[in-house]
Amino acid sequence: MEHKRRIVMFNRVSADGYFGGPDGNLDWVVPDDQLDAEGAAGISNTDTMLFGRRTYDMFESFWPRALADEKGPQDPHGPKRRSDAISKMAVWINDATKVVFSRTRKQVTWKNSRLVSEFDPQEIAAMKRTPGKDMIVFGSGSIVSQLTEHGLIDEYWFIVAPVLLGSGKQVIHDVTKRSTLQLLEAKAYDSGNVRLRYTRKA
Repeated sequence: MEHKRRIVMFNRVSADGYFGGPDGNLDWVVPDDQLDAEGAAGISNTDTMLFGRRTYDMFESFWPRALADEKGPQDPHGPKRRSDAISKMAVWINDATKVVFSRTRKQVTWKNSRLVSEFDPQEIAAMKRTPGKDMIVFGSGSIVSQLTEHGLIDEYWFIVAPVLLGSGKQVIHDVTKRSTLQLLEAKAYDSGNVRLRYTRKA
């Protein structure tokens, strides 16, 4: 049987459907220790992150420095919050393969990073057939949208926060085709966050 790696999209969104404020800020995210612990436990199923340039820049400016913090990494969504789960995520993020799609960056120097100047759906499909664990996309609305347009995302994970932003940035936009999804899981947390996990319906 042909090997196939999956692509999983993981994004926090507001209850009215935005994954960033109008200026891209994430100060509305509701911290959640249980979600962090579950995320850290499940991340070992993946070994590669796919990024758009803006999200890569944000991760690159935070996670290497966070890992070097002698008190332990802080939660990027909750200043001064530290936990074993965040520490595990910091180690994984820094060690994982990072593929960044950008026409403007000329080089990448962060550990295990690879720069791809053009988004090529055939190249992504070929990556899914190579040996390795699953791939994950955080943020990166432009890449999520292009992957969705070409039917390359296998699972969508939305963490819905109990917040109405009123306006902001949509994670999926400018997609020309309708996609029908099948709900795999819906889980509510004491924080008010809800995790929705979908797969593409055949």
